[in-house]
Amino acid sequence: MRYRTFGRMGWKVSELGFGAWAVGGDAWGRMDDEVSVRTMHQALEQGINFIDTAQAYGNGHSERLIGRVLSERSGGERVYVATKIPPCGKHWWVDRDFDDIGQFYPAGYLRQRVEFSLKNLGVEAVDLMQLHTWTVGFNKHDEWYETLEKLREEGKILAFGISASEQNPQDVTPLVEQGKLDSVQVIYNIFEQRTAASVLEPCGANDVGAIVRVPLDEGSLTGKFNENTHFPKGDFRRKYFGGSNIKVTVRRVEKIRQWKDERLPDLSMVELALLFALSHRDASTVIVGMKNRQQLEANVKVGGMDLLGPEIIEEMKQFKWTHDPWTQVLED
Repeated sequence: MRYRTFGRMGWKVSELGFGAWAVGGDAWGRMDDEVSVRTMHQALEQGINFIDTAQAYGNGHSERLIGRVLSERSGGERVYVATKIPPCGKHWWVDRDFDDIGQFYPAGYLRQRVEFSLKNLGVEAVDLMQLHTWTVGFNKHDEWYETLEKLREEGKILAFGISASEQNPQDVTPLVEQGKLDSVQVIYNIFEQRTAASVLEPCGANDVGAIVRVPLDEGSLTGKFNENTHFPKGDFRRKYFGGSNIKVTVRRVEKIRQWKDERLPDLSMVELALLFALSHRDASTVIVGMKNRQQLEANVKVGGMDLLGPEIIEEMKQFKWTHDPWTQVLED
């Protein structure tokens, strides 16, 4: 496993991080907690030392399982855990027109939620506390920033950042340039390439840790789906790939597969997708879900592989596709 410097924090984090959404047990189908715990232990033994989760994943269940794993480790290795605070109240997601941040991230609420994660994880300080969504109207407010800085001074968190929205990830960039963030989490993959210039490069220029999420486009870029793939009730991908979305997506993935078979035949689709994300010089770590040992082994194979060169990355620009499966029916 290779390691990269995490922005101004100076942490040496594994270039592949463990994405712990699925282990929450409420969005990716049924999960066996014992399998989840065992897989996390195996990931740490493979050299992964960065785990990303959120309070919303199973209403703290993912955090509690991570806390259990940390308590069971006796090797003394440094494991960095990043989690996220959801907006409060009835709003799970924040519309871009909203600008009253007090409705979503008031100071008292932020303090309460930090305590929630500290208890779940069983730690004295949260390594990285992120706000789970953001919108451009929030940029003019400072109370959230002052509150998180105070929590850092009190030793309850070591760093803080924002998980950028899917629709408008560039909304966080002004904060990056103002030096208000230690990290940003953003989608970047073979389809979603616009964030390279709008978010990742500003992070690199301002010494901000950049966490890349969704490198496999929620599984489509593994190449394992077909036009008739269906997801069970309770699996969030049932909506993400609902209607015609699965057919449109699979057809685009097949074009990538055809190109790969001609240009890089020795790589699997998973390896190509992960190497694409890892090949951006400003990516601090790329988080990927690992539900079991088989997925873990498939993912960590890229750890010893050469990154993709500039010529290949340039060729792959042909696969750019900015899409929003949550709010639109996709068209090819």
